[in-house]
Amino acid sequence: MTSQWDNFLRNLGEWHGTFASLDSQQREQSRTSSILTLEQGDDARLVRFGLQRWEDAALSGPAAERGTPSSAMQQDYRTLGKQVVFFPSGTFCKGSQQLAPGTAFGGEFGFLAGDRRHRLVILYSEVGRFERSVLIREFRAGTTTEEQPSLAAEQLLGSWQGEEATISADWLEPSVQAITTTIESADLAGVRWLPDAGGFRVPEQVSHRQAFLVEAWWKPGLNQLEHLMRRYDGSGAWQSATLRRLRR
Repeated sequence: MTSQWDNFLRNLGEWHGTFASLDSQQREQSRTSSILTLEQGDDARLVRFGLQRWEDAALSGPAAERGTPSSAMQQDYRTLGKQVVFFPSGTFCKGSQQLAPGTAFGGEFGFLAGDRRHRLVILYSEVGRFERSVLIREFRAGTTTEEQPSLAAEQLLGSWQGEEATISADWLEPSVQAITTTIESADLAGVRWLPDAGGFRVPEQVSHRQAFLVEAWWKPGLNQLEHLMRRYDGSGAWQSATLRRLRR
């Protein structure tokens, strides 16, 4: 079984993309272009993270050709916090470990497939109301992969086969099992569809007194589907994360 760190390393590389800020109704409010780098240092337990963003969403190519970024940040990683879990494919999710009264709540779903990453950040207010999301579409530098077309519920209906991996808050080794599932229209009620074959479903309101689930989908290819779920218990504590990788 690969370690969390090894799974994290599957995300190494230079990723070119865009950050689109969406309101609670998925209306785009702003978009920036970006270059994100994850480079392994001389030490095998060191990864250097860098993120540059430009106000012009149409910019592409190397950073040197884009001019001065509107924002830039760097950070070194030697360990991974408990708020993030990586699956063997490199797909990950992270978020608040505990929902508490008067504190903002949020999370991120990060799908990885080949030379593509599709990420979604969800953000709640301090009173537990869903406010906005950020859709991040990334492509490995030097590749010619393209964005996927937008999804419709009808594309997901029917039978799928694959595997389901679950990581619990108190045991980070995934429990993996083969699954066969049938998706019906009722299973997708309330899903908000996104560009690049994505979708997500979250409660409009969350509370530390009621269990809840936040989840996201991505369809990276014609007969492929990934489904990430992050569960919280009735005290607002993070309980587990599940990744389903399906095909047909």
